[in-house]
Order: sequence, then C-alpha cells, then structure tokens
Amino acid sequence: MENQIKVLIVDDHEVVRKGISTYLMTEDDIEVTGEATSGNEGCALAKKERPDVVLMDLIMNDGNGIEATREIMSFHPECKIIILTSYYDDEKVFPALEAGAFSYMLKTSSAEEIVDAIKKACKGENVIEAKIAGKMMNRFRAPHTLPHEDLTEREKEVLICIGQGLTNQEISDQLFIGIKTVKTHVSNVLSKLEVQDRTQAAVYAHRNGLMND
Repeated sequence: MENQIKVLIVDDHEVVRKGISTYLMTEDDIEVTGEATSGNEGCALAKKERPDVVLMDLIMNDGNGIEATREIMSFHPECKIIILTSYYDDEKVFPALEAGAFSYMLKTSSAEEIVDAIKKACKGENVIEAKIAGKMMNRFRAPHTLPHEDLTEREKEVLICIGQGLTNQEISDQLFIGIKTVKTHVSNVLSKLEVQDRTQAAVYAHRNGLMND
C-alpha cells in the first residue's frame, strides 16, 4: 500500500517490541520496517530503512535512547522520534527532547494512544505525556536568575572589591584572606559571570547595582 507510515521499534524488551509490533501490523497504513534491541542497533537500522517514525526506549544496553535519538537526527532529520519509556525524571526528559525527540510518551500509554501519536507525528503534531508537559511548563515558569545570583557571599565580596578597582593583594588585606584564595575567588567570579577579565567583571558589578549593596 502506498503512503504507509514506516515505523522502527527500538526497545530491549522483546515482549514490548512484539506486543507493539503485533498491534501496529493491524493498521492498514502502518508498516513495521524493523525491530532493534539497542540504541546502536536502532541507529544502524534507521540508516538502512529510513523510517518515518521511530518508537524509542531510553534505557538500553549498547547505546541508550538519548544517544540514538541524537545520532538518528544527525543523518535522518526528517524522522519523527517518539520516546516510549517508563521514565519521566528531568535527567531523562529534557536531554531526550534536546536530542531531537518529537514526542514523549510513557509505557503506560494504550496501544491506541501509541498509534494515534504515530499518525499525528506524520502530520507534524507532537504528543507529550501530561506529566512531561507539566515539567516543561514548570521549567518555563522558573524565575530567571542573573549570573551573580549564583555567587557565594565571599565571591560577591570579591566582586565588589574588583568593582572598586582593588588588586588581589588589596583584596587579600581587606578581606583577611590569603592571596591564593583571592585568586581562586576571582577565577570563580569570572567563570560564573561569563566574563573575560576583571574589567568586564567590574563593569558587570556597576551595571547590576552591586556596588550599592
């Protein structure tokens, strides 16, 4: 049949693969072009079969789903990768989406929901599990923090001294800390503020009202 949706299933659990595959084969417009037991095997099959959609597990031996997603997107960017996993913690969700996953579903999803997600993917409509969508909204709602807010109290004191134009020795004398400690704090301040030198750090301190504290 023409215009069939070519689907590749990547999961290290045979029961999951076979169960999904058997159900998908009942759909007239879906063709299961292959099954892979690992991320690396999934990449090899994707390169060979050029599927429209990949159902991707996350935790597998020999290449995890995040790495495989990133790799497949590098050589087949038109492919729509649907993460199908049991995990929904931040350490899995956001790296997977950043790697190029199109949709994110949990294995508690019904077979009908998986089929619906596959067909929607081909129309450019993604499906994000409610728990995942909530995490994404919370991340966007998180208050934006300025770089200097990550400084320790001592680092803030050092930054103010830099803003005052003090040398490392003068900072050492004023704060009663060793010169090596001062150099460490200065290095940390420059790194956290993402500036190149003391002059830029001083400008940052004045522009952000830190000299008035």
